[in-house]
Amino acid sequence: MKYLGTQLWKAPPIPLVLVIAFLCLQANAESSIVKISEFSSGELSHWEPKVFKNLTHYQIVEENNQKFLQATSNTSASGLYRILRIDLDKTPYLNWSWRIKNTLGPLNEQHKSGDDYAARIYVIVSGGFAFWRTKALNYVWSSSSPKGTVWPNAFAGDNAMMLALRSPEDSVGLWCFEKRNVKLDLARFFGENIRYIDAIALMTDTDNSQGRVTAYYREISFSAQ
Repeated sequence: MKYLGTQLWKAPPIPLVLVIAFLCLQANAESSIVKISEFSSGELSHWEPKVFKNLTHYQIVEENNQKFLQATSNTSASGLYRILRIDLDKTPYLNWSWRIKNTLGPLNEQHKSGDDYAARIYVIVSGGFAFWRTKALNYVWSSSSPKGTVWPNAFAGDNAMMLALRSPEDSVGLWCFEKRNVKLDLARFFGENIRYIDAIALMTDTDNSQGRVTAYYREISFSAQ
């Protein structure tokens, strides 16, 4: 009951069909977002480490009452990955925010000696037993390549494509939000209509350049739009 002036006013009942419609819309909205990370809750238990050379240090840090993932690499190359099948027909958009504390300086990223990145997020399409068919698409914060540059990974060749989303022109210390249609990117760079990805990973690495860099990652998710 609500009191309005000197009279009591009772809100009219909401038709049941409207309640059901609202609940359905809410359920559809929730199902259209797939959360990959829970860094803001201090949660890392869903992620597994993958070490290539030495350990990049990953930890949850807090700043201005907000938690996120910090990655510090000192001549190291290790990442975090999460095995999770994503249906790109339903949620093709990958969303995340990142920032870097410092750059690595100019590197020839298309050669093994310069295959290091202050920050990278990548999706993996498993080849199963045919491991040579495994594919990876890397979205990288480049130290030398202009935005939009695409090239095959120096170690994995055409099975792992690199796409520079950020470049030295981007300021350090500022959060950048990214949104990519992974389904379209996979079709563009691999020439295939790929419906599912099988894992997502992130990595900050400096093993080839023998450098040191710190990066930060906020929440990662897939969405319908």
